[in-house]
Amino acid sequence: MVSISKGMLPMKVSIIMPIYNEVELLPTVLEHVRAIPLEKELVLVDDRSTDGTVEILRAEAQKPDTRVFYHDRNQGKGAAIRTGLRHATGDIVIIQDADMEYDPSDIVSVVQPIIEGRTRVAYGSRFRGTIIGMKLPNRVANYILAWLVTILYGQRITDEATAYKAFRREVIEKINLTCKRFEFCPEVTAKVLRLGERIVEVPVKYRARDFEAGKKIGWRDFFVAVWTLLKNRL
Repeated sequence: MVSISKGMLPMKVSIIMPIYNEVELLPTVLEHVRAIPLEKELVLVDDRSTDGTVEILRAEAQKPDTRVFYHDRNQGKGAAIRTGLRHATGDIVIIQDADMEYDPSDIVSVVQPIIEGRTRVAYGSRFRGTIIGMKLPNRVANYILAWLVTILYGQRITDEATAYKAFRREVIEKINLTCKRFEFCPEVTAKVLRLGERIVEVPVKYRARDFEAGKKIGWRDFFVAVWTLLKNRL
């Protein structure tokens, strides 16, 4: 259980999960997320899945503290996150992917600095934690993106592209997001830092999967991320 200092009010955490064709792993992810010892709500957003995911979500929608939203057409991860943000009611908002590349138990440690009042934005860094199976080109791409954030925005971070991004809700509500796909990560990072917020990084565990196993991000998204960081600094 997350420790809360004397006099500190308990906080509800909104866990936003963008989902697209994750019928195999989604039940496992949801089981692990529900086991987290936090006051929480699950905001599940289906981005027009076609593989049976919707049937799972219809059952999940009947469970307490769970709300499910459906896109009528496939729009991308960023669009699904934006839908989730419009409906989140927690004091803290965090993103959880609908696969098991990240260990949901790490959510507790990622939101801890926010609960303690040390920051209003926290990221789970794979490069401060443990990584299994990440290929060299992906490592290089991640290093370049983190380096660009450091150069362009003046704060050193090690993992710009991490899925585990947590915010006080009043911070993320200030940001006008336009992302549709995976450019959510560079866009929200750039705009948070331009607001003057400080990102605290927390070590997390990561086990990479490949395209055959369902990974969706590709090299095109790397170049979009670079451009997103650059244009938001202009």
